[in-house]
Amino acid sequence: MKNIRNILNSRSKRNGNFFVRLTKILGYKPKKIEIYQTAFTHRSMNIRDKMGNAINYERMEFLGDAMLSAVIASHLFQEVPGGDEGYLTKMRSKVVSREHLNELGKELNLIELVESKIPAGQFGDNIHGNLFEALVGAIFLDRGYKYCEKFIYKRIIDPHVDIEQLEGKVISYKSLLIEWCQKEKKLFGYNVYEDTGNDDVRHFSVKLSIDDKIVAKARATSKKKAEEKASKRAFFAFQSKMSKMI
Repeated sequence: MKNIRNILNSRSKRNGNFFVRLTKILGYKPKKIEIYQTAFTHRSMNIRDKMGNAINYERMEFLGDAMLSAVIASHLFQEVPGGDEGYLTKMRSKVVSREHLNELGKELNLIELVESKIPAGQFGDNIHGNLFEALVGAIFLDRGYKYCEKFIYKRIIDPHVDIEQLEGKVISYKSLLIEWCQKEKKLFGYNVYEDTGNDDVRHFSVKLSIDDKIVAKARATSKKKAEEKASKRAFFAFQSKMSKMI
C-alpha cells in the first residue's frame, strides 16, 4: 500500500490550485496541508494508514462539530446573560442546524475541493455541512483554538448570528408541530405515500391530519422533506397559536 502522505500529496499534483483556493477560504496559509487534504477526502477513496485506519473527513467532521458547539456556546453565554440552559441550547441548535451548515458549505463551494470516486452530483445536501465541519476540525488541528474561533466568528457569528432573528427562527417545523400537538393534547398523523406521477425522480406525498382533519398537504423527493413541507404549511395555518412555541 502506498504511503498515506504520498497518496494525499498526489492529489495536490492533480489539483494544483488546492493550496491556493484553501488559503483564500481560510485567509491565511495552512501549516500542514495534509490535514486539510484529509478533511476533503471522501470515504469512497478507501485510503487507510499503515495501521489500517480509514483516512477521510468523517473524524474531522466530528471534531469540527464539537468546536463549533463550543465557540457558539461561549458566544451566546456572553451575549445573553439572562438566557437559561434551555434557551441557550435552543439558540445554539439554530446556529449549527444542518440546514445552516449546508448553506455555509455551499457558500464556500467546498464540494469542489473534495476528492471522491462518487460524482459530485450524486451527493446529498448534507455533504456541504459535513465538509464545513471537517474544515473547522482541520483548522483546530493545524492552528489551534484561537484560529478556529476566529474562523467561526468570521464565517458564522459576525455575518449570521443576530439574537433577535434567531429567536424567531424555526429549525424544524415538524418538531415544532409535534411539540404543540402534544402540549395541546391533539391527535396528529402523517399519511405518506409514494407519488411518482410522470416525474423521473421518485416523489412522496403527505397528508397531515390534526384531530382527524387534514390541515396540510405536500409533495417532495423524500418522505422527510414532504413531512417538513406539510408541517411548515400547517404552522402558518396555526401561526397565532404555535408562535409561542418558538
